[in-house]
Amino acid sequence: MFGRVGRVLAGTRGRALLAAAAAGLGLAVFAASHAAPDTVKVMKVRLGGDAAETRVVIDLDRSASLRIVGDGGLDRRIVVMMPGVRSAEVLQGPGRGLVKAWVVDEVKGDARLQMDLAADAAVKRRFLLPPADGIAHYRYVIDLAAAPGAKLTKVSANSAPAELRTQFLPAKKAALPLKKVVVIDAGHGGKDVGAVGGQGYEKDINLAAAQALKARLERTGRYKVVMTRDSDVYVPLESRVRIAQRAGADLFISLHSDSGPNPDLKGASVYTLSDKASRRSTQFVSKDDWFMKASLTGDQGVRDILFDLTQRATRNRSAVFAQTLLSNIEGEAPLLRRSHRDAGLVVLLAPDVPAVLLEMGFVNNPEDEARLRDPGSRKRFMDAVGDAIDDHFGHGMKVAAR
Repeated sequence: MFGRVGRVLAGTRGRALLAAAAAGLGLAVFAASHAAPDTVKVMKVRLGGDAAETRVVIDLDRSASLRIVGDGGLDRRIVVMMPGVRSAEVLQGPGRGLVKAWVVDEVKGDARLQMDLAADAAVKRRFLLPPADGIAHYRYVIDLAAAPGAKLTKVSANSAPAELRTQFLPAKKAALPLKKVVVIDAGHGGKDVGAVGGQGYEKDINLAAAQALKARLERTGRYKVVMTRDSDVYVPLESRVRIAQRAGADLFISLHSDSGPNPDLKGASVYTLSDKASRRSTQFVSKDDWFMKASLTGDQGVRDILFDLTQRATRNRSAVFAQTLLSNIEGEAPLLRRSHRDAGLVVLLAPDVPAVLLEMGFVNNPEDEARLRDPGSRKRFMDAVGDAIDDHFGHGMKVAAR
């Protein structure tokens, strides 16, 4: 009898203990779910100001506690750690004012902002701004101030060789791991249909090719790709140039499909900026461009010389890439007899962005149009363009032969 009563009591007690344990586990799970908030995301990084004071704003979708672990010092790099914060995409930029370049990467799952400085500077203040005044997200603000007597670092064509200069400088960290920025421009779009072929509009061929090239470049992980359009929309020519300049583009490539008076004409060609159109580039000069600030006396003559040197270097890089591009695509597409041409096209006018316009073929030629519309041929063609971009950035500076 006592044995049966004991088993009943034991069973009752066991069920009570199990129930209590289950309740405790539920509370623990509830507490854990509330103790681990959603991941904070970096939305973007913005810079403003000048060489005396520069403001860096990190836009966050939630509140976060950030800490500065590198304050500039001799290596001129400021490092901001962001525990519990992630970045959904590659974020980097050429900088402004006291910031020469910046990049957001991840360390052990947490986002990190690194900024290389253009002059000796220090963090003057930092603070977190909650949503307010119509802004729905948080902003972490870092104000940088130049050290007394600090000068911006600018390397001119007449500077001493790097190996000589570095002998007298303190050891510096390796350059920030910035990805090359390639802007892909799908020609025409929206109301601007471009040339008309037997099977449709040029604008659609250009967009499909741009998307294929974007996929090819992003597979390598070496590039940050910016599209001037990724759908059937109209984008003014001047806006396409501005997009490249704002992105700090290392290369701008505009994709088009030609149309000629003779339907037997076929083949690809590449355009770079002509000498005669060079002065039109001044419409894309900003007061923040380095050659506008470089003259301490404000001498317009000096500015013109620096602008001319900048543009010549840009045109040379464009011409070098054009040659590399033609050598890579030759096996995937027929080429016009005079395959490298120059013109005053608006999309080529940025004085500080190497740029080419690739005419991939003639849409009013049945063979070219079939090649441009076939997914397999298009992929092979854009893979060859991607190979040219890899080759271009994989070697040192060259001088164009033409």
